[in-house]
Amino acid sequence: MNSWLGWALAALAMVVGYVSYGWQGVILGVTVVSFWLVLQFSRAMRVMRTAAQSPVGHVKSALMMSTKLRAGMRMLDVVTMTRSLGQQLSEAPEIWRWTDAGGDAVDLSFDQGRLRQWTLQRPGAGGTGDAAP
Repeated sequence: MNSWLGWALAALAMVVGYVSYGWQGVILGVTVVSFWLVLQFSRAMRVMRTAAQSPVGHVKSALMMSTKLRAGMRMLDVVTMTRSLGQQLSEAPEIWRWTDAGGDAVDLSFDQGRLRQWTLQRPGAGGTGDAAP
């Protein structure tokens, strides 16, 4: 979700709470927004805890991973899917790599935290295939 949309929804919760119930509605709105933020933080920590138990940049099957990718996925969704943190290749264009035991690799390019494109590299096949839309 866009951060502007999230803040707009939070402000809307405060306004609706005030119009409906006065100052008690504002407190209810703050409570709901705070609870939502705690849920998001808890989800991120759970994903990072799971990823910390795996080797960096390793995935069971790079081919299967590349078939599950969609343009626009968030980095947190990719880490949840792979259960591993990727190996960062570059910062300017943000590129991360996941490799499997067979040597196949998937390079993911992110733009503003969203997956833009990805490339499956299969050294055994003699070439690379681009799986990005």
